[in-house]
Amino acid sequence: MTNSSDTRSPSDSLGLVLDEHLRWIGQWHRAVFFRSGQGGERVSAPASFAAWCVAVNADDLAHQPAVEKLVTLHEQMHRKAKLLLLKAAGGESPSEADYEGVIARFEEFVLHLRRVERAFGAAASGLDPLTGLRTRRGMQEALEREHNRFRRNGPAFCVAICDIDRFKGINDTYGHDIGDRVLAATAAAISRGIRSFDEAFRMGGEEFLICLKETGLAEGFRVIERLRGELARTPVTLPDGRRIAVTASFGLVEAGEDLPVEEMVVCADRALYQAKNSGRNRVVRYGVDQPEVAAGRSALPNRR
Repeated sequence: MTNSSDTRSPSDSLGLVLDEHLRWIGQWHRAVFFRSGQGGERVSAPASFAAWCVAVNADDLAHQPAVEKLVTLHEQMHRKAKLLLLKAAGGESPSEADYEGVIARFEEFVLHLRRVERAFGAAASGLDPLTGLRTRRGMQEALEREHNRFRRNGPAFCVAICDIDRFKGINDTYGHDIGDRVLAATAAAISRGIRSFDEAFRMGGEEFLICLKETGLAEGFRVIERLRGELARTPVTLPDGRRIAVTASFGLVEAGEDLPVEEMVVCADRALYQAKNSGRNRVVRYGVDQPEVAAGRSALPNRR
């Protein structure tokens, strides 16, 4: 039983949720099959899960799809379990189908709980669980560190923002599971395509940030252009053997003495915006490449 003074993180609290539900399923078995449903009040849903939901809500994570699914599975499992307790208390023997319904929900709940637990653990470590890249949590610190090095003794460095082209269309056409596969494949291509001393981060959604260390704009452009071409030449293979062609657009900016890290990111984003509106699947260098608008096409912004 948790209490208001519990200071566990949402990640740590999931271990307690799992332990309590493993005890709960044994108590539920005894009440349904050996005690005619008696003692049902002692096998209601463990309080640890409700406490975990409160902690998650406080961290603004309650609307994450994985969390919502876990909550739904929890509700379904305990609703079915309570129904069988009531049947047993009324003298009705639960059917095998009723029993399997509860056990299937229990197994699915435990499996998904372990997945969420791993995801929270990865997030706490600053790693994105889907792509394996570092998240925004460590991005600012890494960029500041590189900027400080540059200001002390040079040479310059570059920042690039990558955005997968028409990603919403991929999700809408193939579903979010395939969208996740595309994100993971893109992250892997980025990791392969940059140099060992560069750094890559998942900014969120389908956007990635790349820090090209000790690199001027000309060399940075060559690295990113090579990466862009590799992405375009390497379709993502689906489980059924189909292949999805994936391209990405990039905005690239070089560090400057009077350009703070936050402004560098803004400039790279503006160059990315320009790349999207110039036809996608290209690299635009901030302050160098001029806007291009295809004949007859509106110049309204389109980032997807």
